[in-house]
Amino acid sequence: MGVNTFIMCRLLAYLGSPVSLEHLLYKPEHSLIVQSYQPREMTSGVVNADGFGMGWYHTHKDTAPYIYKNTSPIWNDINLPHLSRYVESKCILGYVRSATIGQAVDFTNCQPFNHENWLFLHNGFIENFRQTLHRRIRSTLTPDFYDKIYGSTDSEHLFALLLSQRQINKHRPPEYALRATLLGIAELAKRHQIKVLANIVLSDGKRLIASRFSVSSPNPSLYWIRDDLNFPNSVIIASEPLFPGNWNPCPENSIITVGEDCDIKIEQIY
Repeated sequence: MGVNTFIMCRLLAYLGSPVSLEHLLYKPEHSLIVQSYQPREMTSGVVNADGFGMGWYHTHKDTAPYIYKNTSPIWNDINLPHLSRYVESKCILGYVRSATIGQAVDFTNCQPFNHENWLFLHNGFIENFRQTLHRRIRSTLTPDFYDKIYGSTDSEHLFALLLSQRQINKHRPPEYALRATLLGIAELAKRHQIKVLANIVLSDGKRLIASRFSVSSPNPSLYWIRDDLNFPNSVIIASEPLFPGNWNPCPENSIITVGEDCDIKIEQIY
């Protein structure tokens, strides 16, 4: 396959009343498990078999998030069904991976990525990343995050860039750092005449901050739903609807914020 072959992943994020991982992962008819082998809206690729990751926060304690990852397909993990019955959380992030051609399938490249109390997911790609923006992104990172990139993905570099923006703009809300990151990437992408897809979810356990964004390419799919009968007092953000319901497409090139009381705020990036 050529250098312009890209694969897309699937993600979901939940914020609201405590829910078991099993209820969120296995019960919906088009769950993340099903999306791993039978996605409906992927723009490239057929399955998401290159690993997965789950991140969640303790229901009562203010601690760093818990993460469970595997490089095998999510449907092959014999431990996840048992773990999912035990884990309950108010905030859960999940991801199934379909690796971009040339990127290693190992734990360092498996999402979610985390730093302190932040979890990060990215669905998308930077076209010809190693040949185009790899060095340029690294040159703009603050020293604290330059050496904390352990894998080779464009996703982890985007997270490091976002954390650098957070550090530089520490008195501003995280939405500002996400917007600055995406606008900076867009400027570089246009200069190099490349495509960028950047559906991102960021969480500190108390809120969700997500983007649906692209440069020179159609936006990847992203939806949100609030207060569904099966998930009351909650918001779910997902690459594809998990079940029939009042799913809303996230506007293209926008940032979606879900607050602690599940209020939703949407702002255009440009």
